[in-house]
Amino acid sequence: YFWRRMALTQISSNKCFGGLQKVFEHDSVELNCKMKFAVYLPPKAETEKCPALYWLSGLTCTEQNFISKSGYHQAASEHGLAVIAPDTSPRGYNSKGEDESWDFGTGAGFYVDTTEDPWKTNYRMYSYVMEELPQLINASFPVDPQRMSICGHSMGDHGALICALKNPGKYKSVSAFAPICNPVLCPWGKKVFSGYLGTDQSKWKLDILIDQGKDDQFLLDGQLLPDNVIAACTEKKIPIVFRLQEGYDHSYYFIATFITDHIRHHAKYLDA
Repeated sequence: YFWRRMALTQISSNKCFGGLQKVFEHDSVELNCKMKFAVYLPPKAETEKCPALYWLSGLTCTEQNFISKSGYHQAASEHGLAVIAPDTSPRGYNSKGEDESWDFGTGAGFYVDTTEDPWKTNYRMYSYVMEELPQLINASFPVDPQRMSICGHSMGDHGALICALKNPGKYKSVSAFAPICNPVLCPWGKKVFSGYLGTDQSKWKLDILIDQGKDDQFLLDGQLLPDNVIAACTEKKIPIVFRLQEGYDHSYYFIATFITDHIRHHAKYLDA
């Protein structure tokens, strides 16, 4: 039990497909509050270090949504992947405006480090997901720090794509369910790839898998704009598989249908 040496409080532990689905709480330095995260340890973790797959959830979610609704455990168990799912924002600050809207404040951290008052002292989800959480996971659990991948849903996929693109080489693969590729939030195109990845194209080796429901209301409303990231990847010769799934919406029913494909995608690049 590596985690007992760290300042982690175990909230729950449930056996699932031979492994353990756990939830922990800790005091976050970046976010200045108590944060929960979920971690699935496959049976393989009892005898060796496992590759780690990070899942970033969408607006209004907590660490619970993915672990209770997506049905990922069987595939993760079979491939020997540890899966980490953090919460989506700091909690309990009671900042003005924090709880007034579903798409801003609590549950809507967007995986960025904010620069404006009153948010900038604690809404630092990018640094939390990129630095603090992986360091905590690597020190507390039997995972291989050299084998990490990242995926997510909607706002979480905006986060996953930004984390992967801004840090070439850190993640072995990235995948997305209905990512927000809106240029206001994320200026896809030349600026992103040259600004984030630099000019050394050998560092751009990153295979991307994106699933998008064709009947997703956010797609129909122009909130997601996946064509932007497809065009940018195509121009820079970054391998991308984009699948428009007939009849599927933005929900966890959609995620549950295709999550095994995504686990396999990551397992391939993680040598799992």
